[in-house]
Amino acid sequence: MVFGTSASTQRKFRALIADDDPVIQKIHKVLLNKLGFETQVVVNGKEAVDLFRSGAFFNLVLMDMEMPIMDGPQATRELRAMGVKTMIVGVTSRALESEKQAFMGAGLDDCHVKPLSAEIITSLLKKLGKNK
Repeated sequence: MVFGTSASTQRKFRALIADDDPVIQKIHKVLLNKLGFETQVVVNGKEAVDLFRSGAFFNLVLMDMEMPIMDGPQATRELRAMGVKTMIVGVTSRALESEKQAFMGAGLDDCHVKPLSAEIITSLLKKLGKNK
């Protein structure tokens, strides 16, 4: 999926997958790549924050809730405090609504139980298209 008005200005949507589970990383990477995203994977929230600090840009971040070094809620709060406006979607293996709401309180745009389906990723892509 590209946007822009000419070949020289077209850019792909870029997604960051922040998850320490290699199986989930692969599932999400394959789904995102099929939908035209360029993807990058990190295994903890600190790596995600460091990427943004270095000037990297992503249209979408899939942020796992529980990761080593820096968890998803911490990383999300830090990214929002840095002024990052990128769509951040929480992914969690925890289905309890109270836990999802606590994660949302860190500044997420949305939160889903993992792994994400093609339908959920497609709906996120539609939201991104409206916000470009």
